[in-house]
Amino acid sequence: MDRIDTSVAHPARRYNYWLGGKDHFAADRESGDLHAKAFPTVRIAARENRDFLRRSVRFLAESGIRQFLDIGTGLPVPDNTHEIAQRIDPTSRVLYVDNDPIVMTHSRALTIGSPTGRTGYVEADLRSPEVILEAPELRAVLNLQEPVGLLLVAVLHFLHDDTQAQGIVRTLLAALPPGSYLVASNLTLDYASPEQVAKHKELLASGRTDARARNSAEFGSFFTDLELVSPGIVAVSDWRPESDERPTAADVSIYGAVGRTT
Repeated sequence: MDRIDTSVAHPARRYNYWLGGKDHFAADRESGDLHAKAFPTVRIAARENRDFLRRSVRFLAESGIRQFLDIGTGLPVPDNTHEIAQRIDPTSRVLYVDNDPIVMTHSRALTIGSPTGRTGYVEADLRSPEVILEAPELRAVLNLQEPVGLLLVAVLHFLHDDTQAQGIVRTLLAALPPGSYLVASNLTLDYASPEQVAKHKELLASGRTDARARNSAEFGSFFTDLELVSPGIVAVSDWRPESDERPTAADVSIYGAVGRTT
């Protein structure tokens, strides 16, 4: 625990706070409350984003994907990626990646899967994709000769530079064989009021938020040369929803999409 700076908010712990978890500190709660004051539906957005992860992983598993690379894992909550995938096929394999040391302290919960499947954890940063791809744990869990579901859910918006972010996604996808999938989501202001747009810009400029919002075209650039799965780029709440009763795109303000490599 000595590597954990409890005085600085971390996205994984703030997300855990919004989802009603217990693994967070005062700085995370303060940051979370600041965001909630500016954007009152942020907890709804967090839940809808988590539901998007659940539905998209299930879709990939039902489409025959048996390997998953989940980067920006976050802290364990019910229905982690391996639990979803291994309900479809117990032999599914999942490698989790996160850069928050507290996630490492909980990694055992992320690496207990079915007896016939396999799970692992790597503490690494998305900004260093080569480190992830060269990690011994990755080779121990995943076979990069077979299709992989690459999950970048609610993590790309922490990469503010578009060129850097696009390069990282390309590097990761280039290491995966045809038939692999990209699942991603990203904060957007496309549905926000002018007042919310101004508030977000203020928070970003002052360093009180670390999420870079992207419009539909900017988010879509991550899926260049991929075959978008229907319904394409939509609010995460509208990606293959299970109920007609759901929050509006404006309440969620997170784009989600799934694309397949060819």
